[in-house]
Amino acid sequence: MIKPTTTLLALVALLAAGCAVRDSRPDTFTLTVVGSNDVHGELAARDGPGGLETFSGYVNVLREARKDDGGELLLIDAGDMWQGTLASNLNEGQATVAAFNAMGYDAAAIGNHEFDFGPVGEKAIPESAQDDPRGALKQRAREARFPLLAANLHEKASGERWQSDNVLPSVLLSRGGIQIGVIGIMTLRALEATIAANVLDLVVNPLAPAIEAEARRLRNRGADLVIVTSHAGGRCQSFEDPDDLSSCRAESEIFQVARALPPGLVDQIIAGHEHQGLAHRVNGIVITSAFSNTRAFDRVDYRVDRASGKILSQKVYPPQPIVSDQPYEGRPVTPDPAVVAIARQATADAEALKNQLLGVRLSGEFGLKGSPDSALGNLFSLALYDSLDVDLVLQNVVGGLRQPLPAGELTYGDLFQTFPFDNRLVLFDLSGRELRRVLASEAKRGARTVGIAGVKAAIECRDDELVVRITDSSGAVIEDDDTLSVGTSDYLALGGANVLTAIIPEGGFAIDTSLPLVRDILIDWLSNKTSPLDPATFATAELQNWFRPEVFPDSCEFSEQ
Repeated sequence: MIKPTTTLLALVALLAAGCAVRDSRPDTFTLTVVGSNDVHGELAARDGPGGLETFSGYVNVLREARKDDGGELLLIDAGDMWQGTLASNLNEGQATVAAFNAMGYDAAAIGNHEFDFGPVGEKAIPESAQDDPRGALKQRAREARFPLLAANLHEKASGERWQSDNVLPSVLLSRGGIQIGVIGIMTLRALEATIAANVLDLVVNPLAPAIEAEARRLRNRGADLVIVTSHAGGRCQSFEDPDDLSSCRAESEIFQVARALPPGLVDQIIAGHEHQGLAHRVNGIVITSAFSNTRAFDRVDYRVDRASGKILSQKVYPPQPIVSDQPYEGRPVTPDPAVVAIARQATADAEALKNQLLGVRLSGEFGLKGSPDSALGNLFSLALYDSLDVDLVLQNVVGGLRQPLPAGELTYGDLFQTFPFDNRLVLFDLSGRELRRVLASEAKRGARTVGIAGVKAAIECRDDELVVRITDSSGAVIEDDDTLSVGTSDYLALGGANVLTAIIPEGGFAIDTSLPLVRDILIDWLSNKTSPLDPATFATAELQNWFRPEVFPDSCEFSEQ
């Protein structure tokens, strides 16, 4: 009989020990899925909690907790990552992507504002055949150490899905021995809410079919869990019970999408775009969203069977507020040094411009109450109207104005935070008939009503006919055959928010790239005003330009006759 050698016995012992270690692992583990959405370049906290700086500390706390208990963590974003703050916009989102890299993001959806910067460099839209309308987005994608996902974004001409370096429809990730599929989608109206010149050759296809096709493909590849990161969202007011939808807007886009999916195909949707909170279950699918600007984050904990990959249970957390100097899960929240360094450098680079005084003081906050005829909306529309030799101004005073202007000495940074878009002035003519058509459409849309200056619009429903009466600054009625000169932004002129789409001529309105940015016009106007500016004087009855009921019957239709 041949006796085993000492070396062979030692090897057998080591192998046995290794098997014992593997066998001793818990049969189940916790997978924590952390979601963010609509970060909008919020690198550092502004006047309180928030910012990627503070958020990075929460992510690290959860990573440590999962490491301690043998679990795993996924970090996913639902789009609109880098457009919105001066510190991020100065380098077209480069600092935000660097912070995402440092935080270890696993995937992110492409949102509508990812297209805003257009070509790499100062141009916001292509001005020649050599300018790539998505150059900045492609550059950020190449820098990202996580994939950017867009499963329902297609090329108009070929019908093929739009892809670029590191831009994919979905990705399959491995955590704790299980496979997790992540799919990216965007709202059907995504391309209406960015600068149209940068996306003219693209189209967004319906969300549910794109998700279903991608999810089936991922399941066939072995995905145990399928997560959708969606730049489309919804709205709920209460978060105590995930199955209680009584506080939710039932017709929300992402709820409709969830209901259209086959049960059991998708486990979770991380939603965005609406800047609202969600922590609910629809058609068996968990839907989460955490407002915007890193004020909070999503969290869902899954209990997973290690051997089979089966999801045994899930715990849905309400949106988790990001606050400074408070422990989380019993652990101190310490911002990640790498993220702090990135945020501080970007903030320092923007500081001089941010603190530049515009030479005017505001006696109170200019807010959006009463929009579109709000103090802030009227300020912007009147500033543009007073600065131009035109009959009227059309201004995006709802989605285009991101926050109030604060009381006190106005700075460039204040104005930028309110209006962070590099929209250029566009001038063109339209007829009275075309203007009636535009304003009728806007009136029926309700909350998305555009701001106007130079004319007043009285709209009512008479015997199911939507009647639009427009008067000029002298009170004279504008007739259908009248010609009016218009000042607006390239965002609206190119079809943004679908305001002018119905009247845009074949070939589009002419865009003169030598005209100034809308923001620069506003700065010049504000700088020449006598201080202080009182918000009450911009919210008077005399400045009201829209006169319409809150709601029109569905049967009420506009006729151009």
